[in-house]
Amino acid sequence: MEPLGATTVFLVICVSSLLFLSAWRKMSGSGKLPPGPVAFPIIGNMLQLKTKNFPQHVEELSATYGPIFTIYLGSERVVVLYGYEIVKEALIGLGDEFSGRGSMPIFEKSAKGTGIVFSNGERWKQLRRFALTNLRNFGMGKKSIEERIQEETRFLVERLRNTHGRPFDPTLFLNHSVSNVICSIVFGDRFDYEDKKFVILINLIEENGKLQCSPWTAEQKNVQSEFNVESLVHSTIELFVAGTGSTSTTLKYGLLILLKYPEIEEKVHEEIDRVIGQSRSPCMADRSQMPYTDAVIHEIQRFIAFVPLGVPRAVTRDVHLKQYVIPKGTTIFPVLKSVLYDSREFPNPDQFNPGHFLDENGAFKKSDYFVPFSAGKRICVGEGLARMELFLVLTMILQNFTLKPVVDPKDIDITPESSFVSNAPKSYQLCVLPR
Repeated sequence: MEPLGATTVFLVICVSSLLFLSAWRKMSGSGKLPPGPVAFPIIGNMLQLKTKNFPQHVEELSATYGPIFTIYLGSERVVVLYGYEIVKEALIGLGDEFSGRGSMPIFEKSAKGTGIVFSNGERWKQLRRFALTNLRNFGMGKKSIEERIQEETRFLVERLRNTHGRPFDPTLFLNHSVSNVICSIVFGDRFDYEDKKFVILINLIEENGKLQCSPWTAEQKNVQSEFNVESLVHSTIELFVAGTGSTSTTLKYGLLILLKYPEIEEKVHEEIDRVIGQSRSPCMADRSQMPYTDAVIHEIQRFIAFVPLGVPRAVTRDVHLKQYVIPKGTTIFPVLKSVLYDSREFPNPDQFNPGHFLDENGAFKKSDYFVPFSAGKRICVGEGLARMELFLVLTMILQNFTLKPVVDPKDIDITPESSFVSNAPKSYQLCVLPR
């Protein structure tokens, strides 16, 4: 072999070895990590993971490695928490240590570490405190917000009435209605559904939802920024995106489930007629008198497991969990579906059953396993608003209409379209008939 050729080969081997060693050290971390499938340098476990239905694959991995295990998305170390006990111990028992936000590159590129959802440290604490304070000032949890939701839902009911029993896709109807509630909070007024600026806003929210389907593409690291106008803008955007997408999708999924189970819809109708009647709009005070309807809404949220893996967390320092050490900065997947589908708390969890939230006397039964909004320090800021919207919107729709499927109920498919980030119902149409 020529001397130059031998030198080139030698250099390639040396550089490759250094890259291998560097990647391996990064992946190995410090201390005893939870077990997991053997990972390759640089690409990690990407060739082994079934990304098409990743939440299902995570369940299969937990059967092999237990309630806490390690995987690598490229060179990104991820510790997965699977099951009620380990999720509770981490998110609640070690709330401060698990309060960081994990890596989601596609959002890091747009948010740049600003806003409430994707910021960390002191910036996150200040922004979250600021958001909660101002949402309360705007009426969160008060009668004024309830009245805004009621007003907007009346516009929705009128729009549904104008379908005149014809089939339609409920997506835009629900997106517009839920987004307008956020508009009324942030801007002090709602938009007409045909307003050009409002249509653009809704289109951007829908496009954001599509981008969420593949969040693990490589992107640059986030950029540190101060608490400033940029942070406020991103926080406002997050209120629109999270406040619109999650609630409207849950409502859309809920209507689909009720189309499949008309006997459940009929029981809700009976409870609405008995408690509310037809002469006034539903209000939050009615919920305590409507255990079956409340149970149906809780079961919708449990069943769909909207964010099955949970929004990624990160540990803020080296953490001892069980017999393992999780290094600072490690991304955490707290698998919320593993809690929502725990068969000890919810028998036959794959079946939709409002009885999961009812006791033997038909009274509503709370559950510590109900975590659709996550738990601990990073629990959803808009939980209170979402709960109000789900109850008031769904109840007012069913007060005014009977849902009619366009296919035989037994042929309705309520299995979700899954992505890395969220579950959503398959596209469908329905008819609504005035009661």
